[in-house]
Amino acid sequence: MAESATLDLERDLNAAQRAAACAGAGAHLVVAGAGSGKTRTLVYRVAYLVSQGVAPESILLLTFTRRAAQEMLRRAAALLDERCRRVAGGTFHAFAYLVLRRYGELLGYGDGFTILDRGDAADLVGLLRSEGGFARRGRRFPRKDTLLELFSKSVNTGRDLAALLAEDYPQFADDLADVERLGRRYAERKKAQNVMDYDDLLVNLRDLLVEHAGARRQICSRYRHVLVDEYQDTNRLQAHIAALLASAHGNLMVVGDEAQSIYGFRGASFANIIDFPKVFPDARTTLLEQNYRSIQPILDLGNAVLARARQSFGKRLYSELPGDDKPLLVRTDDEHGQARFVAERVLELREEGVPLAEMAVLVRAAWHTNALEIELGRRNVPFRKYGGLRFVEAAHVKDLCALLKLGQNPTDAAAWHRFLQLYDGIGPTTAQRLAAEVIDAGGDLAVLARPHLRRRPYGRDLARLKEVLDAISRPDLGLAGQLEHAVRYYQTLLPQRYDDAARRQRDLGTLEVIAERYDALDAFLSDLAIDPPDFTRPSREHDPEDEHLTLSTVHSAKGLEWRVVFVLNLVNGYFPSFPSFGDAEAYEEERRLFYVAVTRAQRRLYLLKPEVLSGRGGYRERVAELSAFLAEIDLETLTEERLYSDQPPAGEWLEEEGVDVDDATLRRIQAYFGDG
Repeated sequence: MAESATLDLERDLNAAQRAAACAGAGAHLVVAGAGSGKTRTLVYRVAYLVSQGVAPESILLLTFTRRAAQEMLRRAAALLDERCRRVAGGTFHAFAYLVLRRYGELLGYGDGFTILDRGDAADLVGLLRSEGGFARRGRRFPRKDTLLELFSKSVNTGRDLAALLAEDYPQFADDLADVERLGRRYAERKKAQNVMDYDDLLVNLRDLLVEHAGARRQICSRYRHVLVDEYQDTNRLQAHIAALLASAHGNLMVVGDEAQSIYGFRGASFANIIDFPKVFPDARTTLLEQNYRSIQPILDLGNAVLARARQSFGKRLYSELPGDDKPLLVRTDDEHGQARFVAERVLELREEGVPLAEMAVLVRAAWHTNALEIELGRRNVPFRKYGGLRFVEAAHVKDLCALLKLGQNPTDAAAWHRFLQLYDGIGPTTAQRLAAEVIDAGGDLAVLARPHLRRRPYGRDLARLKEVLDAISRPDLGLAGQLEHAVRYYQTLLPQRYDDAARRQRDLGTLEVIAERYDALDAFLSDLAIDPPDFTRPSREHDPEDEHLTLSTVHSAKGLEWRVVFVLNLVNGYFPSFPSFGDAEAYEEERRLFYVAVTRAQRRLYLLKPEVLSGRGGYRERVAELSAFLAEIDLETLTEERLYSDQPPAGEWLEEEGVDVDDATLRRIQAYFGDG
């Protein structure tokens, strides 16, 4: 089939991008430096495969957000034609959900299994913790969130609970046997209730591909080309799944940047991208080194930071963009001086024509902006801060989702436990007992109308709940109708539960808008659990009608860019953080995090270093050391400015010329105060 007239690889791609986009069969590693056109390369790869006659449905594009996949396929369709929209694209978890809906029975799951989000999963662990009497033994036992974190980390890193307890929670090392027993009960209860948590989706997909050869052959036959974006952020389990999906044909292309592997705390494995050539010895490696985002002086700093890394692919970014402004290292007396400089410089840049929306302040930890937020407020500079609570983690959103889940799967104990406690007179114990009655009856909602419950103070509430759940369970109403019943009912409970019901009511409207994109309740709920909308990350699109300065953690800023970037608190203990010292692996991840911060800037980069850190958490002020990531490189890559107040910073005396003293003034002072 001839290529589309708009698919001009020679014109649109550089040589390295073209080599990746037009690669032949087999395994291929594309190491894509920051701003090097990684997404563009993947888009052209999809369009190229389709243009060569590969069936779109046989291409699987795995990304870390649904939006990323949708945008790539939209761009591919614009390059070639609408066939590209038929490519299977989505997250690992969404793909796992899709496969398990078809093959789940092979693993012992029934039709209509539901997904536990993290909060629901923690509640279920808490129930099992109480049932087993683990919390009543006269000494501390891990809380439900700690237990869930242990179970999840074990799944995502491949490390056993004994090692995790020893390293992360040594105070609970003696509880290993009980923690393991509780983990087994958690797995059994989920299976019995026909639910999976977030991690189960990956575990079950991996198990399906390993243990059921027939299913694996069918899946591998369906997807003949597997593409994985952001491979540096995959965990060991995801890398295993990707390899299994390509086990029959070997057509696996992974794209990522080892220098931007910054999610080790989530279980992401830096080794996946570094060791890819070991797993696939015949794999070809392509380096994308031309940067289309930043001017060369900014890249020189990034290259210098990366050159000190213990492991890398040795790439060096270069740019052909005009501009020779070196990054500016600004030393201030303290954090308040740092805040004043940023606020003043932001206002100056705005006067020079740089919109607030094209500037960002990046920090290692969210609380590092505390002083700046006060200063920006004093000067009436509008800003938004990113890195907080996700929309779907808000209590009222979780309440409504629990109601919807019960309409789909009335054996979901976590959903029962959450929603029943919205009623007066129902606490954790009663909620647990009522949920058990429904589940023991196979999910028969008639249990809620039994005579002995009608006599309870909450009897009328349960009867009304049964009516609502009967309506939600009707697929003939369509998602809009089901959601309407749920929202209308939940609105009657909202004012009784929350003082700020009016504000929370607006979020329910947001949820209804999100639901307009879906045709069925199960797809809507699974996406909210697997790939929820995230309002804690800055947007890629700048809205000129809603101008504000962005304050963000570096983790939340990954993949984004601004014309001007400020990086705060470049001192040892803050960036890199204290916990990374003495841990070589953690320290290297901190280095990569700094590299990510630096490479967000397009034209100007300001690096802030307060000389004195204010006391926090009971600690006194201390003199700050320049971040090791800057101290170890040639500072000729930077320009430097010292902005001190009239008082020199602690530990340093600024030499200045003396001034003449007015003798009359001195005599007057002495006359008043005397000699002592």
